[in-house]
Amino acid sequence: MDWRRYTPSPRAVDWGLFAAVATVLATGVATIYTGTRATAWVVDLHAVAGVVLVCLLPIKLWRVRHRVTPERLTATRALSVLLALDAAGALATGVWWVFGGSLDLGPWGLFHLHTALGLLVAPLLVAHLCSRVHSPGTAVRHGRRDAVRYAGLVATGALVWRLQGPVNDALDTAGSDRRFTGSREEGSGDGNRFPVTSWVADDPDPVDADEWSLRVGGRVATERAYALSELPAGASEQALLDCTSGWYSDHEWQGVRVGDLLDAADPDDAAAWVQFRSVTGYRWSLPIEAARDALLATRVDGEVLAHGHGFPLRLVAPGRRGFQWVKWVEELRVTGRREVGEWVAIFVSGV
Repeated sequence: MDWRRYTPSPRAVDWGLFAAVATVLATGVATIYTGTRATAWVVDLHAVAGVVLVCLLPIKLWRVRHRVTPERLTATRALSVLLALDAAGALATGVWWVFGGSLDLGPWGLFHLHTALGLLVAPLLVAHLCSRVHSPGTAVRHGRRDAVRYAGLVATGALVWRLQGPVNDALDTAGSDRRFTGSREEGSGDGNRFPVTSWVADDPDPVDADEWSLRVGGRVATERAYALSELPAGASEQALLDCTSGWYSDHEWQGVRVGDLLDAADPDDAAAWVQFRSVTGYRWSLPIEAARDALLATRVDGEVLAHGHGFPLRLVAPGRRGFQWVKWVEELRVTGRREVGEWVAIFVSGV
């Protein structure tokens, strides 16, 4: 049987790989923000594009195998081989994660390796395209036939993605307890005994509660500063923390409702955002109405927050990914518009 009758034309494979890689990269970055069921389609699209890549990459490698023999290997082709190996590694670690795999790399794990390999694809792909890009004209001439084949590939990808859940359940793998974001459950309801992770490089010294205070300022009638003992505690929230490191944990958080602090400060009519600032310089903003419903936690499951989890105060923002749950909060700043600089601050705060 001639398998080539059932595969897209060479140019269609090239452009299909480009489209699949672009989709995987874009949705992979977008999954950082997928904290609610309404955005679960981003994760599904990421997975389907990954399955399509699994189907197309072997076809491409088989067709070009004669070009990468030692005697024909050039610098450009060596770069292409590196891209293929990196893409294959990203795909393999992603599949391994889905089916419950793990890997101990010190402070990092399998999910971090998958993310790193996936991000490395982008610069390698750009370098590859600079020397290998072709017009899609040939693929267009086979348009109808290739369109049918690609429709079959996408349908296969969607079917495989739907089947992985029942397969995980049947095999009772560690991948069976994944949330729709891909995260696995760790330490729910067990106080401070859930993973300690920090976005990028945030790692401050323990905060001295006697020296610390929470400032509330910006577009408010009354600026305030609270010592830890002065915070109007008593609020609680059952909320699930879903970290971009690949785990989630469900807890009862106790502390002060942000809305109570805002009411005491009396924001003006132009107030639209509330920015939560960490002692590290890290900061993140929420729309003021969403911020009112958020909690600043001092305790988790009845235990005082550990330093690694943000003592003395951590933002609890249900439905948002973990990197938005600012730790070691020392200031609430009410603003009329969102600070553009915070997008830089979240990457350099730990430095």
